[in-house]
Amino acid sequence: MAEFTLPKNSVVCQGKTFKAPSDAKNIRRFEIYRWDPDTGDNPHIDVYELDMDHCGPMVLDAMIKIKNEIDSTLSFRRSCREGVCGSCAMNINGKNTLACTHDMNLFMGPIKIYPLPHMAVVKDLVPDMTHFYAQYASIKPWIETQSSPPADTERLQSKEDRAKLDGLYECVLCACCSTSCPSYWWNSERYLGPAVLLQAYRWIADSRDENTGERLDELEDPFKLYRCHTIMNCTDTCPKNLNPAKAIAEIKKLLVERKLG
Repeated sequence: MAEFTLPKNSVVCQGKTFKAPSDAKNIRRFEIYRWDPDTGDNPHIDVYELDMDHCGPMVLDAMIKIKNEIDSTLSFRRSCREGVCGSCAMNINGKNTLACTHDMNLFMGPIKIYPLPHMAVVKDLVPDMTHFYAQYASIKPWIETQSSPPADTERLQSKEDRAKLDGLYECVLCACCSTSCPSYWWNSERYLGPAVLLQAYRWIADSRDENTGERLDELEDPFKLYRCHTIMNCTDTCPKNLNPAKAIAEIKKLLVERKLG
């Protein structure tokens, strides 16, 4: 698999151009990264022109129209089209985001679409998420307890404790934040990255979890946690408007408090 990095000035060898119908009046140009490992060809950019009078407003609407009506070989992930599954994460006009919630009317000129940067590419806009998911599994994203469960009820928490999870549980694991982070680009084998660290804090902050000490022990590592240099790309690019940088800072704060205590 090839690893994708954003090219300077989006210069990639040119591929095919698919013109819109001659009678189309509202034409939009889409420049889309293409790479098929089965052909042996170099990565290239294919150009598609769409009549926007017959297309929905989101980038994913355009991509589905291209795949259904123009070029069925175009590969990308998508599922719910409601911004809650994270499947259609990609780099659109230089920013990592979700294609299903990215309104094309907010931009002038051509729409340039690439896979998430600094990840191995399976095909076209499909990145290999294997390592990312393995890192997610490593933080044990479930409640861990030592005490016996209540006999006739669930493990309950107060409204105040539940509110501490706001801004954490909404993460859809799209990897937009992690793949926008320079520290993750260069140290992804050991640095967990903002998405996984936000998820780690989500379980640390959960009042029902009883393994906080063990979770902090696992994160107290020069690379797993402390490669974060608060660049804030993660918070800037998050399509759910979450703040992974704040979650990482909270983990660091807990580690300091534990040492001082």
